[in-house]
Amino acid sequence: MAASATAPPESSKLRRIVAASLIGTTIEWYDFFLYGSAAALVFNKLFFPESDPLVGTLLSFLTYAVGFAARPLGALVFGHYGDRLGRKKLLVLSLLLMGGATFAIGLLPTHATIGSAAPVLLTVLRLVQGFALGGEWGGAVLLVSEHGDARRRGFWASWPQTGAPAGQLLATGVLSALTALLSDAAFTSWGWRIPFLLSGVLVVVGLWIRLSVDESPVFKAALAQAEQRKATTDQVEKMPLVAVLRHHWRDVLIAMGARMAENISYYVITAFILVYATTSAGLSKQTALNAVLIASAVHFAVIPFWGALSDRIGRRPVYLIGAVGVGAWMFPFFALIDAKTFGSLLLAVTVGLVLHGAMYAPQAAFFSEMFATRMRYSGASIGAQFSSVAAGAPAPLIATALLADYGSSTPIALYVIAAALLTVVAIACARETRDRDLASVEAGRQGDDSARDTRESSAADAPASA
Repeated sequence: MAASATAPPESSKLRRIVAASLIGTTIEWYDFFLYGSAAALVFNKLFFPESDPLVGTLLSFLTYAVGFAARPLGALVFGHYGDRLGRKKLLVLSLLLMGGATFAIGLLPTHATIGSAAPVLLTVLRLVQGFALGGEWGGAVLLVSEHGDARRRGFWASWPQTGAPAGQLLATGVLSALTALLSDAAFTSWGWRIPFLLSGVLVVVGLWIRLSVDESPVFKAALAQAEQRKATTDQVEKMPLVAVLRHHWRDVLIAMGARMAENISYYVITAFILVYATTSAGLSKQTALNAVLIASAVHFAVIPFWGALSDRIGRRPVYLIGAVGVGAWMFPFFALIDAKTFGSLLLAVTVGLVLHGAMYAPQAAFFSEMFATRMRYSGASIGAQFSSVAAGAPAPLIATALLADYGSSTPIALYVIAAALLTVVAIACARETRDRDLASVEAGRQGDDSARDTRESSAADAPASA
């Protein structure tokens, strides 16, 4: 059964599965990044108008951070039911929640209309966004990882990861077009709503594609084995969360550490940059948006390259290239922005995102290969999303506060470098997973991995693999 579960699918079927995961992650990240860009550009004026400009931006980024706070809860809930019911059902639900919340933001009255209720409602919808995104990532990457084979898993699983730059590209592109076509007054008055309302159309397209794919064969095989075990022994499986914390706690900590530099650097490079470039560097809003737009296109293109490279040399070496590179780039990054030209700004953001891609691309396969099938959704989601509370959530907020307090980019660069050091330590503690077969991980046959890891995975999945 394990062999059949992990046999490579037909190329056309795999491409459809990749497309279903990619369209969903693109839409969800479009929704998420659209909020981040709007938080930097207009939400401080629309929902926190009584504050001075920098304090308003801080409050706006605080509601942005609230979305991250809900992501661990989404990881727990979606991870639990994704490991019990399947990946596909939960991915459909996450898309509906995310798209619905984003569409509702586009209809939301501002502070001028309903007063303090406006930021409260904005925060509630941001919580729904974060909850949905907390469950989306794990399911999307697992659906691809569990359909493919170990030989090219890094490459295929990296495609859902391109949903982040694709969503950033789409969100920034729409905002850039609107700011170019509309006056500042028109954009602030009603133009900012258009990108949020467009989310409703995108969700319909995403659901149509996502409903057309099959459930993961690895998951179906594990579920059948678990039901057979329960019927013959009356032995009940532990909750996925309990099993993860018992048998994979080390892997969860490694995943959390691995996310620190990746998460923090990304939001500094793409979200905080809109604040720094327009305030400290004196560049226009349009210039900053255009730089992020072009750099996101490059980011999208290099992620599959990094994923394919991780299939050749391993997940850990590629991840370390990204972590070390991002840390080393931070001082040149801000120096280039301070040059106050579009070319230097574009170079700063593009190189930063290329290096970020070296961490982000192998992450999907790397995290998937750490966990056994009947706890993989929970383990990968918990490791990825719990770290976002300490990493991505406060990153724009901390960077903005450091800029306000010190008036310099040096503390911000040191902040990112410290995160990079944490990630280097985490990856140094990890074991290489490139050659693992996901069904073998479930069955406790991990080849050359340590005997302890073999015994843990075997014990963890005993109810599902007997």
